[in-house]
Amino acid sequence: MNPFENALSQLKRAATVRKTNPDLIERLSKAEREVVVSIPITLDDGTQKIYEGYRVQHSSIRGPHKGGIRYHPDADIYEVRALALWMTLKCAVAGIPMGGGKGGITVDPKKLSLDELERLSRGWVQRMYPVLGPKRDVPAPDVNTTPQIMSWMVDEYEKLTGDTTKATFTGKPISDGGSEGRGLATGLGGFVVFQALKERFTIPKSCRIAVQGMGNVGGNAAKIFANDGHVIIAISDSKGGIVNELGLDVEKVEVYKKEKGSLAGYPESREISNQKLLEIPCDVLIPAALENQITAVNAKSIQAKVVLELANGPTTPEADDILFAKGTFVVPDILANAGGVVVSTFEWEQNLKNEHWSENDVNDKMEKLLTEASKRVATRSEELKTDLRRGAFASALDAIESALSELK
Repeated sequence: MNPFENALSQLKRAATVRKTNPDLIERLSKAEREVVVSIPITLDDGTQKIYEGYRVQHSSIRGPHKGGIRYHPDADIYEVRALALWMTLKCAVAGIPMGGGKGGITVDPKKLSLDELERLSRGWVQRMYPVLGPKRDVPAPDVNTTPQIMSWMVDEYEKLTGDTTKATFTGKPISDGGSEGRGLATGLGGFVVFQALKERFTIPKSCRIAVQGMGNVGGNAAKIFANDGHVIIAISDSKGGIVNELGLDVEKVEVYKKEKGSLAGYPESREISNQKLLEIPCDVLIPAALENQITAVNAKSIQAKVVLELANGPTTPEADDILFAKGTFVVPDILANAGGVVVSTFEWEQNLKNEHWSENDVNDKMEKLLTEASKRVATRSEELKTDLRRGAFASALDAIESALSELK
């Protein structure tokens, strides 16, 4: 399934329930700029390999392009286009002064040494720096990219341009201009959104939760929900998952995975595939891995009452209809996982002002923004008598139309 076609379908579906100028939909259906580059690097054995890199700058109507860079063997221009479009809408939903962008490299970073990874990261900047900048395009980490990679990129950008604000890349180490609270931002933001909307769901005070994906986002979300009294009954990594209906200690699971390299054999649990994890009985399902996990094929088998999308694009449009019809609430990615880009924007603002905010200040500002955004989305979905995704898209289109009117 082409994720960009899914993103376009979601956009057009929202336009059917909200009166929208067709010219705006046409404009948002195309990126303002797409850059595809070849990045040659010398491997540690002296041979040369060429990797393909991407940057899609979708919309600058509401501000500079903003969006992560992912390193993945399946990354391609279609995925990056979709992620850039979603980022435009995500920034608009959250009410931050940014537009959408996204980048990537088709690579399996696990097969590279640290030195090779550094050369590749600097190579991406060498090819892309003319279209980047604090007032043009501000990349961030995404799948398989880290604060260390951002630090290399900042250093390379400074060498090439002389810009010392550090505001062109976010998600940096705190020692290199990063923001407090960035590591937890996406998972914590998802929790804030859940808290703002939970009264609309028929769920118990203490929920049974399944989490697909235990990277930075899924792992942190699992711990945050567990600390609030919820029970994590299932969690997975890219190789598969584990289930214990009585609850898992997420921190112990993380230690085990770090020691063993996978979740296989974890005591007092049974193993489960990533696909089957999606279908187990639970109150809240958190997809926190990759796109296209819930489709027309398995949507009828989803038993969760609420799907909280911390991954980008985990649910296809066809699956949305099936879940909506059976009364499953889907909290869409452009709202549920917006905490990351919100705190990235705070980091950008701190860099430009040469300030450093406390973690409490960052979290308080994020909570206020996302609580207000959640209320706007809920109100729009109720006004339009539609699901939360179309309500979120409608809220985003409201903000983009408003910004366009101010530009005229």
